[in-house]
Amino acid sequence: MVRKPSRRVTEVVVLSTAMLTFISFGRAAAIVICDMASTAWYVGGIALQAVGPAAPWFILAVMLFSTCVLALYMEGSSMFVRGGVYKVVKEAMGGTLAKVSVSALMFDYVLTGAISSVSAGQYVAGLLNSVFPLAHVEWRLDPALFSCVFALAAVGYFWRQNIVGIEESSDKALKIVRATAVMGAIVTGFCLVTCARRGFTWPTTTLSFSPEALGWLAGSDWPRKVGALGLLIAFGHAFLGMSGVETLAQVYREMEAPKLKNLKRAVVVIFLFSFILTTSVTFFAVSIIPEGERARYYDNLIAGLAMFVDGPHWLRLVLQAFVVLVGAAILCGAVNTAIVGSNGVLNRMAEDGVMPDWFRYLHPRFGTTHRMINLVVALQVLTILLCRGDVYVLGEAYAFGLIWSLVFNAGSVVLLRFKSQFEREWMVPFNWKVGGRPMPIGLLFIFLTLLSVGLINLLTKKVATVFGAAFAAGFFVLFLAAERFNRGKARDQHREKLNLCNEATVDDVLKHMDKPNRVLVAVRDPGGLHHLSKALDDLDEETTELVVLYCHVQHGMSFGGDIESLGPEEEHLFTRVVEVAEKSGKSVTPLVVVSNDPFYAIAQSAQAVGAGEVVLGISGRVSIEDQLERLAMTWGALQKTDLTPVTFRVIHRNGAETEVPL
Repeated sequence: MVRKPSRRVTEVVVLSTAMLTFISFGRAAAIVICDMASTAWYVGGIALQAVGPAAPWFILAVMLFSTCVLALYMEGSSMFVRGGVYKVVKEAMGGTLAKVSVSALMFDYVLTGAISSVSAGQYVAGLLNSVFPLAHVEWRLDPALFSCVFALAAVGYFWRQNIVGIEESSDKALKIVRATAVMGAIVTGFCLVTCARRGFTWPTTTLSFSPEALGWLAGSDWPRKVGALGLLIAFGHAFLGMSGVETLAQVYREMEAPKLKNLKRAVVVIFLFSFILTTSVTFFAVSIIPEGERARYYDNLIAGLAMFVDGPHWLRLVLQAFVVLVGAAILCGAVNTAIVGSNGVLNRMAEDGVMPDWFRYLHPRFGTTHRMINLVVALQVLTILLCRGDVYVLGEAYAFGLIWSLVFNAGSVVLLRFKSQFEREWMVPFNWKVGGRPMPIGLLFIFLTLLSVGLINLLTKKVATVFGAAFAAGFFVLFLAAERFNRGKARDQHREKLNLCNEATVDDVLKHMDKPNRVLVAVRDPGGLHHLSKALDDLDEETTELVVLYCHVQHGMSFGGDIESLGPEEEHLFTRVVEVAEKSGKSVTPLVVVSNDPFYAIAQSAQAVGAGEVVLGISGRVSIEDQLERLAMTWGALQKTDLTPVTFRVIHRNGAETEVPL
């Protein structure tokens, strides 16, 4: 018989406010689309300035190539739940090159927020300047000044949204994408009617580079003598249409189960939406906007397209207003995407001890890494002020971080094919066997294409090369200095940051739950969470809450009082809980209960939350029979008459189970 303790108490319940929540593939896709599809509002104008009326063909080529890059990120994400450039490059090439790649990527993210918000301001300024004369208003806005002010307001708004949390910001992104789809359908309808009446004019295939587009190659005969070189230069100037793919790896962590299946769904949605919108807009603009008028609308190309379709002037003005309204929304949504992605990347860096732990402290109310968000937003604000509303300059600089982060990522995934032979859930297609080993032909094609574009951009984009390299070098030095400063405090493994909210009783936990069924999983050993993985695999998240319970055993006169922080072992345990939940893509509610009897704490907590099932792992100190006996005795000793029927499950490491219904 098991002796009962003379007095069993559970005085304090600690609820983590960093409860894991996951988003659908549609919401995840919307966050990425707000970056990739938003480029439709400015990439056409930038490419037309650089390469002339042949630009639509190269935008078409870039958007087709985006399938390859999306596939690249699918393989990387399926290998590492917390993936992206940093994780993949570090695994393949080591920490130094990983920091180099992230330095380039941070330039990409900072420029994403700047160019998107400034472009939105250009569209709004253009609309207001069109409307003012009709309203007999004699004002005329300076587009550059207005776009800077507008951009600062947009960055401030999405800064707040990300402080609140990703679930809130993904909801905004989804609404923006829906509105963009409606706008795209309406504009396409007008364009098709116009082309049916006037005839469709296909863009020329003759390149006409501006001096700025050739950069250090201006005055050279190389682009003319080597035709393929000219094609590559033009391809590089249209490469902005690829923006946003890195964020796919960052939101994969937040994607709900089944993770890989939902990742594939998201990739299909992202490609189709971005390809159709970005490509069609540019082709229609070249066909419909007269060549003599086109230059006026380089900074707001879709607004110009709306003003030159067939229809009465008032209707075209209404269409322009709709285009501007939706465009401002999705362009500002790209600001959100940049903040989400950069926050995710910096979190990966901090987890490895590269950045001081200070950056990872969570917001006391919302549980977000607000200090990292503040850093990124501050850099975006600085960039907006420095650019003075010039979209073309921002676009040229923007390409630097985008292309080189992709080059590092692609090269690393190729190396991992040879370096790590573990079985992958998904691989980029075209793997031909040579000497019995699969050769990643598809991956090599992607890497060599990206490397070629990156090298040619160094020669043709002066602004990108100078400022991009300087910015990346600055961030790299910052990472090195922070890592050296943090080295003495480095942990053997990263610790997840969790906010703690003290509740008076276990029953108070119920206010955080709204699903009819509950499963309670008791955890103790960070190396023995096989039972949690099994419970998550079996969980129906639509109807069931999963509570992860840890009992903080405390005895003697010091018992009681609020817990202000977790100890190192408890942090390690809940870090592993978070990782298991992320891999499954299902939400959990972590609880810490202070008690002098863990079995009493488990039984009382299970009854308080109405759990119909209690899941345990194998204990190294107590046999399965003793575990079940003590739980059964404690369950009966609580003497409640309206208890939910419960089943105790003990899950062995080999997957076998022992069940006892009560």
